[in-house]
Amino acid sequence: MSRRTSLVILLIALALWLAGCYGLRFALMEDGKWVGLCVDEAQRWECQVRAGLGLLIHFRVIAWTALLGALLAFFLPGRAGWLLAVAALFVALPALVLYSASLAVFALVIAALRAVRAPRVAV
Repeated sequence: MSRRTSLVILLIALALWLAGCYGLRFALMEDGKWVGLCVDEAQRWECQVRAGLGLLIHFRVIAWTALLGALLAFFLPGRAGWLLAVAALFVALPALVLYSASLAVFALVIAALRAVRAPRVAV
Protein backbone atom coordinates (compact mmCIF):
# COMPACT_ATOMS: atom_id res chain seq x y z
CA MET A 1 0.00 0.00 0.00
CA SER A 2 1.41 3.38 -0.95
CA ARG A 3 2.07 6.16 1.53
CA ARG A 4 -0.69 8.31 0.06
CA THR A 5 -3.27 5.53 0.30
CA SER A 6 -2.44 4.83 3.92
CA LEU A 7 -2.80 8.54 4.76
CA VAL A 8 -6.19 8.70 3.02
CA ILE A 9 -7.40 5.64 4.92
CA LEU A 10 -6.08 7.17 8.14
CA LEU A 11 -7.94 10.43 7.49
CA ILE A 12 -11.19 8.57 6.80
CA ALA A 13 -10.78 6.51 9.98
CA LEU A 14 -10.02 9.65 11.99
CA ALA A 15 -13.12 11.39 10.60
CA LEU A 16 -15.31 8.42 11.57
CA TRP A 17 -13.71 8.31 15.02
CA LEU A 18 -14.31 12.06 15.44
CA ALA A 19 -17.97 11.61 14.55
CA GLY A 20 -18.25 8.80 17.10
CA CYS A 21 -16.63 10.97 19.77
CA TYR A 22 -19.10 13.76 19.12
CA GLY A 23 -21.92 11.23 19.25
CA LEU A 24 -20.70 10.07 22.66
CA ARG A 25 -20.42 13.64 23.88
CA PHE A 26 -23.87 14.77 22.80
CA ALA A 27 -25.75 11.50 23.38
CA LEU A 28 -24.29 10.49 26.74
CA MET A 29 -22.43 13.34 28.39
CA GLU A 30 -24.61 16.36 27.55
CA ASP A 31 -28.06 14.83 27.14
CA GLY A 32 -30.30 16.04 29.96
CA LYS A 33 -32.18 12.76 30.30
CA TRP A 34 -29.08 11.02 31.65
CA VAL A 35 -28.69 13.53 34.46
CA GLY A 36 -32.09 12.72 35.93
CA LEU A 37 -31.85 9.01 35.17
CA CYS A 38 -28.42 8.65 36.73
CA VAL A 39 -29.55 10.41 39.90
CA ASP A 40 -32.31 7.85 40.35
CA GLU A 41 -30.54 4.74 39.02
CA ALA A 42 -26.81 5.25 39.47
CA GLN A 43 -26.04 1.54 39.09
CA ARG A 44 -27.05 1.37 35.42
CA TRP A 45 -24.11 0.55 33.18
CA GLU A 46 -24.70 3.71 31.13
CA CYS A 47 -24.43 5.80 34.28
CA GLN A 48 -21.27 3.98 35.30
CA VAL A 49 -19.72 4.69 31.89
CA ARG A 50 -20.79 8.32 32.16
CA ALA A 51 -19.29 8.62 35.65
CA GLY A 52 -16.05 6.95 34.57
CA LEU A 53 -15.73 9.24 31.57
CA GLY A 54 -16.40 12.18 33.86
CA LEU A 55 -13.49 11.17 36.08
CA LEU A 56 -11.20 10.69 33.08
CA ILE A 57 -12.18 14.13 31.83
CA HIS A 58 -11.81 15.78 35.24
CA PHE A 59 -8.32 14.44 35.83
CA ARG A 60 -7.36 14.94 32.15
CA VAL A 61 -6.19 11.35 31.84
CA ILE A 62 -7.13 11.13 28.16
CA ALA A 63 -5.37 14.38 27.27
CA TRP A 64 -2.18 13.54 29.16
CA THR A 65 -2.09 10.07 27.60
CA ALA A 66 -2.40 11.59 24.14
CA LEU A 67 0.26 14.20 24.82
CA LEU A 68 2.77 11.72 26.26
CA GLY A 69 2.15 9.32 23.39
CA ALA A 70 2.61 12.07 20.82
CA LEU A 71 5.83 13.28 22.40
CA LEU A 72 7.22 9.77 22.58
CA ALA A 73 6.19 9.09 18.97
CA PHE A 74 7.88 12.27 17.80
CA PHE A 75 11.25 10.94 18.91
CA LEU A 76 10.81 7.26 18.00
CA PRO A 77 12.22 6.42 14.59
CA GLY A 78 10.63 4.36 11.86
CA ARG A 79 7.39 2.46 11.86
CA ALA A 80 7.13 2.29 15.66
CA GLY A 81 7.06 6.07 15.89
CA TRP A 82 4.46 6.30 13.13
CA LEU A 83 2.21 3.72 14.81
CA LEU A 84 2.49 5.45 18.15
CA ALA A 85 1.68 8.79 16.49
CA VAL A 86 -1.46 7.28 14.94
CA ALA A 87 -2.47 5.86 18.32
CA ALA A 88 -1.89 9.29 19.90
CA LEU A 89 -4.10 10.84 17.21
CA PHE A 90 -6.90 8.43 18.07
CA VAL A 91 -6.54 9.26 21.78
CA ALA A 92 -6.22 13.02 21.20
CA LEU A 93 -9.53 13.30 19.35
CA PRO A 94 -11.72 12.20 22.28
CA ALA A 95 -9.67 14.42 24.58
CA LEU A 96 -10.28 17.33 22.25
CA VAL A 97 -14.00 16.64 22.00
CA LEU A 98 -14.49 15.78 25.68
CA TYR A 99 -13.52 19.10 27.26
CA SER A 100 -9.72 18.80 27.49
CA ALA A 101 -8.86 20.95 24.50
CA SER A 102 -5.98 22.85 26.09
CA LEU A 103 -3.72 19.79 26.24
CA ALA A 104 -5.28 17.78 23.45
CA VAL A 105 -4.61 20.38 20.78
CA PHE A 106 -0.88 20.11 21.40
CA ALA A 107 -1.05 16.32 21.32
CA LEU A 108 -3.04 16.43 18.09
CA VAL A 109 -0.57 18.75 16.35
CA ILE A 110 2.53 16.86 17.51
CA ALA A 111 1.08 13.47 16.58
CA ALA A 112 -0.12 14.73 13.20
CA LEU A 113 3.30 16.20 12.42
CA ARG A 114 4.92 12.89 13.29
CA ALA A 115 2.42 10.90 11.26
CA VAL A 116 3.04 12.87 8.07
CA ARG A 117 6.81 13.21 8.49
CA ALA A 118 8.69 11.68 5.60
CA PRO A 119 10.76 8.62 6.50
CA ARG A 120 14.48 9.17 6.83
CA VAL A 121 16.61 7.91 4.00
CA ALA A 122 19.88 6.25 4.96
CA VAL A 123 22.88 7.78 3.20
